[in-house]
Amino acid sequence: MKALLRALALALSLSLMPGMSTAQHEGEYEQPHNDVGDTESLQRGARYFVNYCLGCHSAQYVRYNRVAEGLGITEEELTENLMFTGERPFDTMTIAMRPEDADRWFGVEPPDMSLLARSKGTDYIYSFLHGFYASSERPTGVDNIVLPGTAMPHVLWELQGVNDAVFSTDASGAEHFEHFEPGIPGELSREDFDAVVRDIVNFLDYISEPMQLERRALGLRVIAFLLLFLVLAYLLKREIWSDVK
Repeated sequence: MKALLRALALALSLSLMPGMSTAQHEGEYEQPHNDVGDTESLQRGARYFVNYCLGCHSAQYVRYNRVAEGLGITEEELTENLMFTGERPFDTMTIAMRPEDADRWFGVEPPDMSLLARSKGTDYIYSFLHGFYASSERPTGVDNIVLPGTAMPHVLWELQGVNDAVFSTDASGAEHFEHFEPGIPGELSREDFDAVVRDIVNFLDYISEPMQLERRALGLRVIAFLLLFLVLAYLLKREIWSDVK
């Protein structure tokens, strides 16, 4: 009985668990507290992703019309707001940049974003997009505290601005990040920029597993059925063994 209850508890926790982060130091990352059930946030996140990310990062396992269906937007709204280079609604979210060009321009091909939230975790993405700072040593003029030496430019710099990073040096001469200081100001306040990044993370979380809300709902129904079956099985066992002394 105890083993069965432990198995049910484990199944319940797995059914409700969002995409798990594989980061080894998850405690160092900020948590976005995103909600893939927030359709308006997903719609904003899709717009930000297309405008700021899709030029370099593909989402090749995601179709435009599947996004439209999941986000509750019409095909007309899809073509007007999310499709700008002649794609068809049933096309996948690919990019025109060739891998060899990306390697020549950035030194590495930008990763596909379809499953990034599942492989890296939403905390990692949220912290990475907040982690850019000015660096004269990098060809793009910025570096990132989450991924030092990143080849990615700070594509959201107009919204956030460009911060300066303050580092301390320990006895061994190693540098440790302390905090950011304001540098070039951006168009948005900190709170508004946080909301933009949260919407982007929410959209990436959604496309990494569009069925996750249905999965969790189905998991609850399965657990409820198993609990009911457990009660019935226990009552049946008591009835069968009631005459045994």
